[in-house]
Amino acid sequence: MSVTAQPFIEYLQQLERQGETHVHLDEQATLILREFYKKAKGITDAPVTKLAPDDEDTSEDSTPTSPEKAAAPAETKPISVAKGSKAEQIASLKKQAALYAPVKELGTLRDKLVFSSGDPDADIMLIGECPGYHDEKAQQPFSGPAGTKLDGILKAMGLTRDQVYITYIVKYRPSMENQTTGNRKPTEAEIYENKVFVAQEIKVVSPKVILALGATASQILLRSKESLDSLRGEFHKPFGIPIRATYPPSYLLNAEGKSDKRQVWEDMLATMELLDMPTTEKQKGYFL
Repeated sequence: MSVTAQPFIEYLQQLERQGETHVHLDEQATLILREFYKKAKGITDAPVTKLAPDDEDTSEDSTPTSPEKAAAPAETKPISVAKGSKAEQIASLKKQAALYAPVKELGTLRDKLVFSSGDPDADIMLIGECPGYHDEKAQQPFSGPAGTKLDGILKAMGLTRDQVYITYIVKYRPSMENQTTGNRKPTEAEIYENKVFVAQEIKVVSPKVILALGATASQILLRSKESLDSLRGEFHKPFGIPIRATYPPSYLLNAEGKSDKRQVWEDMLATMELLDMPTTEKQKGYFL
């Protein structure tokens, strides 16, 4: 492996641990990566051609310019929570989210709502970043391969999806030019206009513990700009409810060693201990 490329590879691995799934490449970065590729393949005769403006990358994994560069609005319009059971209150929030003008007016999100799933009376609330392709298709948080991984984690804890409450900070899949299965991170404006709903969900569910899955969810909930690596490993209580930051299920799909899986599992064990859930010696020894 090239010594020159090693810092770049380590940087990408760090981003992956923090839950990042896409990296935007400008023209200079693209040229540098081409040079790495040519050296690795022993290609020396093909000159690198500077991209013309009309040749800009518009593939599904590229993030187009969006309104996030504009200043966020001064305030978010209030929403109301209906009276009734927790399930009825969540249904009320979902109905309002489907029609919420500040989100619709952004023009940068797709139109299929992916609100939440699970039990509003649950002790554990899991909060992720935003829907992706599989979530939008199923209209359920954490679907597809990442969802299968999450199901496995819950099963190892002795739980099912029906026994926890699962939601996202942003309720719609962020849109991209020429989009098919590609996903992107939500912008600051998208997060700002959507987070009013997750705030109300937390009030309604009033869980005993929150698991923040990924860097974006962790930073928003903990009101921090620190990396996920810095935030995980302990419980935080920014508003009275214990919050545990951990890696998202999508990160574990590509984790080859036991160490990353063990870190996530330690977060789950700590959550089980906090809730006085029974744990066996076998569970305590997973991924050691």
